[in-house]
Parts: sequence; C-alpha cells; structure tokens
Amino acid sequence: MDVSTAPWREAELLPVDLDVKVEGGTYRIASRTPLKDHDFNMPRAFAQVASRQPKAPALHRREGGTGDWRTVSYSELKRQCDGVTQWLLDQGVTGPVLMMGANSPAMAAFLFGTLASPAISAPVSPLLALVGGDLGRLRHVLSLVQPAVVFIEDARAVAAAIDGLDLGDAIVVTGTPEVLSRETVTLQTVLETEPTAAIQASIEGLKPEKIVQYMLTSGSTGLPKAVAATLGNLAANTASGGQLTRLNWTEKVLNWMPWHHVAGAAVLRATLLSGGEFYIDDGKPMPGLFDLSIRNLKAQPVQYYVNVPLGYALLADALEADADLRRMFFSELRIMLFGGAALAQPVMDRIQAMAVAETGHRILMPSAYGATETTSGIMAGYEYTDRVSLGLPLPGTTIKLVPHDHRYELRVAGPSVTAGYLDDPVRNAQIFDEEGFYRSGDLVTFVDPADPKRGIAFAGRAAEEFKLDSGVWVSGGAVRDAALKTLSPLIAEVAVCDDNRPYLGLLAWPSPDGVARELGVPVAEALQSGVLSAALKARLKTHNASQQGGSSRIARLGLLLTPPDPNAHELSDKGTVNRRAVLDNRPGDLEALYADPPGPLVVVVD
Repeated sequence: MDVSTAPWREAELLPVDLDVKVEGGTYRIASRTPLKDHDFNMPRAFAQVASRQPKAPALHRREGGTGDWRTVSYSELKRQCDGVTQWLLDQGVTGPVLMMGANSPAMAAFLFGTLASPAISAPVSPLLALVGGDLGRLRHVLSLVQPAVVFIEDARAVAAAIDGLDLGDAIVVTGTPEVLSRETVTLQTVLETEPTAAIQASIEGLKPEKIVQYMLTSGSTGLPKAVAATLGNLAANTASGGQLTRLNWTEKVLNWMPWHHVAGAAVLRATLLSGGEFYIDDGKPMPGLFDLSIRNLKAQPVQYYVNVPLGYALLADALEADADLRRMFFSELRIMLFGGAALAQPVMDRIQAMAVAETGHRILMPSAYGATETTSGIMAGYEYTDRVSLGLPLPGTTIKLVPHDHRYELRVAGPSVTAGYLDDPVRNAQIFDEEGFYRSGDLVTFVDPADPKRGIAFAGRAAEEFKLDSGVWVSGGAVRDAALKTLSPLIAEVAVCDDNRPYLGLLAWPSPDGVARELGVPVAEALQSGVLSAALKARLKTHNASQQGGSSRIARLGLLLTPPDPNAHELSDKGTVNRRAVLDNRPGDLEALYADPPGPLVVVVD
C-alpha cells in the first residue's frame, strides 16, 4: 500500500480553528477554541479521582526496575501523598523540597503530597550528584534553591556526594539511611505519617497564584536556572494538553521521561488527574537501557505514546528488526507524540511505513512544543499530516512570530507561561518583551507560507547560531536537521561544528542497527573496509550539491565511537544531545576533524 495515500487511524483531534492576525509583518496566532474549564486546585482534583476509583491501579513499576510489575492503587497513592503532606505540615516546611531520584511511586507521592502543602517542590536530576569533580552544578542548585528538605529515595549511587555537601539545616529523607553518614528521616516514616484534618484545610487554602514548583532548566548554555511555576500554571497546562485529543490519558500510559523535567512531569499529572494507569518505564533511549523500554513495549500496548526524537530513532531500528514488537506496538496505537527536539523526517517516514504495513493506516505523529518556562507543551500538531512541524497553539496560548531575517522568532503568552526565574531579576527583565510575551529564542518558519493554519516548523535556535571565520552565519539547528535527513539511518545523531572555523563540519555517531541494515556489516567492519566512509561521503556530496553557500555545505564529518556521556552533560535525561558540551568535552575529536591531514575517523567531502 502507498504510505502517502493510506488512511489515517482516527485520533479524535481538536478541530483546527485559528485566529490569525498580521501587523507590520508580525503574526499573532491563537486557537479560537477556549481553554476548557478546569479546577486550578490539582490536589483537590486528585483527591476526587482517588475517591471515585480507590481500587483502580494508578502506578505500575517493575520491582527493581526490571522484575515483575508492582501496582499501587489510587487509594494507596493518595494515602502516601497524605503522609507526605501531613509530615511537611508537622515540620512547618514552607520552603523548597529538593527531590532527587528515579521515577517511582514514592517520587509521585512526594510531588503530589508537596503540592497540597505550603512547601515548594524542586525535582532535580540525580546526574547532578553523579558527575564527580567539584559537583559545581549541584552546589549551584543548592545555593539557588536553598531547600528545607532533601528527598533521595535511593542514595546508594550518590551517597559520597550527599555526605560531602553542605545542606545547611535541610532535613534529609531517604529510603536508604544506612548509606549516609548524616542524620536522616526514613522514607517509611514520612509516608506512614497519620493524616489529620489539617490536610484538607491546607488544600482548600491553596490559591492559583501560589508558587508550587521550581523546575530546573538543563543548563546547556550555562548554569541551571530555577523556573517558578504556580499552581495555576500547572493546572492550565494540564487542561490545555488534554484538549489535543479526546483520547487523552484515561487509559494505559507507558513512559520513561523523568519527572524532574517538564515533559515527564506533565505526562504524570495528566494521567493521574484523568484516572489513567501509568506504567513507569525504567528504560531510556541510551546505550544499555533501551532494551528495557523495548521489553516493556512488547508487554504493554498503548493508545497514546510519548517519546523524544532520539527515542523514536532507536524505536524505528527496533521495530524494523522485531515483528513481534511491531504487532504489539501498533495494535492499539492511535497517536505518537514527540517533543524535546526536532524529529528527523526520515525517522517519521520509516515508522509510518511500518504502521501502514502492520495496520493499513497511518498513525498521527505530532510534535508537542514547549519549554521549562511554559510549564510543558503549549503547541502541538492537531491536523493529519506526515510533515514534521511544531504544530499549532493549544487553547489558551497565543504565539507571536516576530520577523528575524527570513524566519521568525517565536514568542509565547498564556496561562502556562512562568512569571520568571527564582532570584534572577536581570534575566527576568530580558525574557519577556514589552507586551509580556516570553521570548523562546527559537526560530521558526511556516510549513506553508500561503496558509499559516498549516502550522510552523522549527528553523533553529538563536543561541545555536554561530559564525565561520569567513563571517558567514550558520544556523546550527537547520544544519543538524538537514544532516540527519541526509545521513539517516547510517548516523544516529550529530553535533554541528564549530565557531570561527574555515568550514562547516560534523561530529557524528553511527547507528549500529542502521549500518548493519543498510550496508550489511557491523560498524567495526564497515569502518575497517571503508564502506561506511564511502557511503557517508556519497550522501554528503549529494547534499552539498543542493546547497548554495558555506553556511550549509558540510566539508567534513568525524565519526564518534563512544556514545554521548550523560554524566558529562552531553546527553540530557530526556535524551537530547547538548552540542556545546560535546564540543567542549571532545577537543581531540574536534581537532582531528579540522587537522591537516585529518584524523583516521574523518570523512572528507571533496
């Protein structure tokens, strides 16, 4: 069957009904569908769900991350949340609760339990304590947030760091007190705290403008910033996301994305406030961890699936190699959402081809665009299309597109947008324009300039633009997307190089599955025989022939044989590559790329 003409599997999408205004070349675009009525008081809404279906499963997680599934019901989870809330009330905690650890029922209890109290949740990546060195980023976060409580469910991997840090007067809560030398409160003590009427009084006293969470930015361009989110921000974002499709989150959800990142936290909130079942996936789109995700996908079909582009690239390889996985994955699937970065069009095309072969239907694969500063996704694709784009604004959000060379700078306003960063008045004055729109720093173009209602496409980040030594500007994001389109599936990911160089280069990671499938041999053999270099060179020559200047012609490509290192910030917890960290951490590879003669793993394009 021709993929391009195959029917779509119905996803019950929000109708496309936009208000588009243009003035002086600047566009303002918003959905005419109003943001649906919702209770800003999410702890109250969650209590109602738990009361309505106390025995229904809320969370599932494999024992030890890899064993049999263990289930926590809504009544059990609510009881644990109440234990956290009551303990915080008993301790008089009104400041931040720093939370470090994997996704788990206890982490969910702390996130929702803190939400019902006067305290403020501050979930952070455990990688901050695993990096080693002087732990400068974690010290910065502690100094910035100044937590009253530090919760670490399993401190075994970070004990040395935690024991060596000055936590001030913070109370440390952990499920592994035996590995820490400092005084702690056990997790069991907190979760089993007896609830009182004070919990309901605390919930009913909540206001939509109350700051309830500090979410840390990735720090890819500097030290992390703490984005302040109000209860109203979180509730509005959850409500607008629920309007994308009537399928929503009421069924089974399988997801790995960390809850200390806005996308993962949004999926958790949406599922639990909808009464759905959340299967915690302890796998990740990283070497050695993705096999667990595949095992979970083969065990649990879903209607609504969310992942990052790197996860989809790995999934495409796995689907092509495993007929049983294909049958299970597509059996109930109605929509595949992605976010966190731009998805390479060839990855979408490969997955759609398999969907059609397996089901006779294409399955909608839209983006969900957002930022830490917008609480999570505020745009998504809600028209049936095979074209990769950022989609359209969800109800409640207005986007402003300000001319920037041949592109537009994307700015955002709406109830999901933060009021600013913690203790950073200078930056807060910079991130909003004169009308209060958040300056995203992302650059976009129209999918169809003649019809803005077709949506917008990512066209780079202003912070990723750099100059060659000739003075020519390079759009790093656009070059990355074009390179992945050209080199897929031989190459899994690239980092664009580099400021003040004589020509454009790439550092690139080969895809073992893609190389084996396309060239018929393993990566090591393909390198030794030269067949991989020849294939990459041929593709890059074809790419360069269609380009008009040095800002997009790729002169060299250096192959990287060690994967991106999350402990060195080369790979975020959500699976996106930090270009700047890769270049800073691999000076030898970078110099080999530009050396004369070049290094042995460098492909030179004539």
